[in-house]
Amino acid sequence: MSLANIGIVARLELTQRLRSVGWYVLLGVFALVLLGVTALSFAVYSWGDAIGAGVYSIVVNIVLLLVVLVSPTLSGNAINGDRDAATLAAVQVTAASTGDIMLGKLVAAVATGGAFLVVALPFLALSLLGGGANPVVLLVSLLVLAAEIIIVAAIGVGLSGLIARPLFSVATTYLVVAALVFGTLIAFGLGGMAVRSEATVYSRPYDANGNPDCDRWEVNSTQEVPRFDLVWWTLAANPFIVLADATPTEFSPEGYPVDMFGQIKYGLRSAQQSPLEQRWDPCDGDGRTPTAEEVIASSVPSWFVGLGVQVVIAGSLFAGAWARTRTPARRLPPGTRIA
Repeated sequence: MSLANIGIVARLELTQRLRSVGWYVLLGVFALVLLGVTALSFAVYSWGDAIGAGVYSIVVNIVLLLVVLVSPTLSGNAINGDRDAATLAAVQVTAASTGDIMLGKLVAAVATGGAFLVVALPFLALSLLGGGANPVVLLVSLLVLAAEIIIVAAIGVGLSGLIARPLFSVATTYLVVAALVFGTLIAFGLGGMAVRSEATVYSRPYDANGNPDCDRWEVNSTQEVPRFDLVWWTLAANPFIVLADATPTEFSPEGYPVDMFGQIKYGLRSAQQSPLEQRWDPCDGDGRTPTAEEVIASSVPSWFVGLGVQVVIAGSLFAGAWARTRTPARRLPPGTRIA
């Protein structure tokens, strides 16, 4: 493999995209969307002391949303689109190896996804004016966002090499990405509701003077509850969950997250808690429920497992496309154009 050849392939791919006026229109629309989202975000987090942290987290999540919505279209026909246009064979007979072609296509796909991040940089900088942002949060969230851009791009390029028809490869890329984003949520919701158990609610008995007896418990009621604690792991591979769970959480003095990263993480970690025993204890302080900080501290992270699952999926598809694109080809799907 040659870095020069990889760069040439990537530059050719990007040149084709930059010729399209629609690409610039898409980036302009994205900038307008970010402008509106940033303005609304400042209004949403105006009540807190860490306004910048909250606005920043929303903008980063919007960038990730646009990446998973648009990147499949840009990367899902990277290889078979050239094969259909009879330009892939011309590149394959040059000094560029299969690895150069595959990695060049991947670099171009990552660059197109990264363009959304570049457009978002002024809005990210604007969000920091609100204050309260932690440099570690900024660094980790951007690194995870970059990893997700690479993974989605690799899925699209991989499927474009495995599936002969560009339309089908783009559609399949959308299905795979939708399975990670929406399929995990559906599996979590339906799975948790389908598995139910009987939960017991305990409370302290009260004496004649209205004081709680702190030496014993009594059963207040029993009821069937969904068991989301048994299926929470289905959310681990969701890109938004990976982003939120990997990003360090900043808490208010009351112990609650100050940004969207922490709020999503709190939802995930709350799902890990077993609902089978529910206790309200007036003898323990004021009988309050655990804060988000306490719930997160008592649960386990899952972002590295979810990221690993995504890497395995993307790596497998990319490796399969690499093998399918290698020349000379022993077998190709019927009707595949080679020159």
